[in-house]
This record gives sequence, C-alpha cells and structure tokens, in this order.
Amino acid sequence: MPSVATAELVAAARLSGQGVAAFNVITLEHAEAITTAAERTGLPVVLQISENAVKFHGGRVEPVVAAAAAVARGASVPVSLHLDHVEDEELLRAGVATGVSSVMFDASKLSYEDNVAATARITSWAHDQGVWVEAELGEVGGKDGAHAPGVRTDPAEAAAFTAATGVDALAVAVGSSHAMTERTASLDLELITRLRDAVPVPLVLHGSSGVPDEVLRRAVGAGMVKVNIGTALNIAFTGAVREHLAANPSVVDPRRYLRPARDAMTEAAAHLLTVVAGKEA
Repeated sequence: MPSVATAELVAAARLSGQGVAAFNVITLEHAEAITTAAERTGLPVVLQISENAVKFHGGRVEPVVAAAAAVARGASVPVSLHLDHVEDEELLRAGVATGVSSVMFDASKLSYEDNVAATARITSWAHDQGVWVEAELGEVGGKDGAHAPGVRTDPAEAAAFTAATGVDALAVAVGSSHAMTERTASLDLELITRLRDAVPVPLVLHGSSGVPDEVLRRAVGAGMVKVNIGTALNIAFTGAVREHLAANPSVVDPRRYLRPARDAMTEAAAHLLTVVAGKEA
C-alpha cells in the first residue's frame, strides 16, 4: 500500500490509548526487517531516518529515503516515513523535498528561548509543506555526550513551548537515554502523566531501547504515544553477524551473514511492536 502519514498513525494510536513504534533505519536491511515485522504483527510502524544515518550515507538524504519509501510502498500494513533528530535546516528541507510526511527538528541543545524561536520558524515552514513536526524539550541522555542524563522536562514549560512553537508532537526527557545496550532505564511515570495532562500534543519517548518491556507498556499507559527505538535492533543485527562469522569464518559473501542479521532484527522489531501497542506476542 502507499506509505501513510505519520500524523495519521500517531493520531490513531493516541485515540486508542496505544503506542506506535518508530524504528531507526540505517540500511536497506533495517527497512526490510522492520516492515516484515510490522506485517507479521499486523501493526503500523514508522520508518525513521536520522541525520546521523544520512551522514553515514555520504550526506545524501534522497537515496536512503527512496529505499525506505520503496519498502514502505510494498508493505501490507500502514508504514510512514519520518526524519529524526535533524539539526541541519538545509538537510531538513532536502528531506521534506523527498516526500517524508514528518520531521523531528532538534534544537534542544540551544537555550530555551533559541529553541522556541528556531522550532517555531521551522514548524511554520513545514506546516506550509503539509509536514508534521516533532520537537524536543528537556535533554534525553546519551546523544554524543551532548545531553546530561537526569535532566527532566518541566510540564509547565512544555505547555508553553508547544503553544509558542505550534509543534505537532513533543519528545520529552523522563529518564530514558539514547544508545543504551542494557534495558535498565527507569522512567518517571508520574511525570509522563503530568506531561500528558499539561501538553495538548502527543508525547514521544526517545531512547526506548534501554527501557524494559513492562516499563514501556506502563509508559504508554501513562501517556507516551510515539516510541522511538534504534539500538535494540542494532544489537540484534550485530549479534547475529558476529555469531554467523564466528561459526563460518571463511564466509565472504555478505548475503550469508546479512540474512540472519535481518531475521534477528525482524524478531526484535516484532516483539517491540507488540509491547508498544500493548498486544500479546
């Protein structure tokens, strides 16, 4: 089916009291694994491409988005395309030109006042293009050492931020951290509820790979809607590559180890899709 808008997936999840999973895409195998997992579970999914992923592909956003879009079009379940953690405004505009339905503009490293000004300007422009905008307030740990773990988003400030910027969704800092390889994060569920009650737009949880299943379920119940996941799939992928090459040291054809790696990502994504949606595996 044609790819759908992220706004539709998030709105439907919010209305039903469920979460929608958004997985980071780095390679074609990521997009294939995530989409296969969505089809297996019968659940919608967001394929998101970060600024760092675009840099990995030589700074060209068009090829990686085109590949993800082709996979999305072939899916039997709703799949949307999203640009994640974009700080470079030129890249954001180029990404929108490729046809993504949503972007996450990240000005969280700036002061509050500068974050508001930059985000409001980008949101106004993006809305003119029909593009849904996510922003970040507070600091989510683990991004290249730029954010301090322990920082939390203030509900009153979050309400003021959304009103001043006009954003469609807000990523908030509630205890998760990017790039965690162990699922030991402890979320402030009471703060999530307070943020849900204070902010009129859907909440987004970043750094979800480090959050245990039951805590993810409770976070969605408390008010999280879009749940971003990246590292968990990379752990599954890399683990399968290591295992295959250790057992088959003479292998040189990448298809031999990429296939089990893609399969491992599919299993991980399928499990997390059901957790976020509040379904049984």
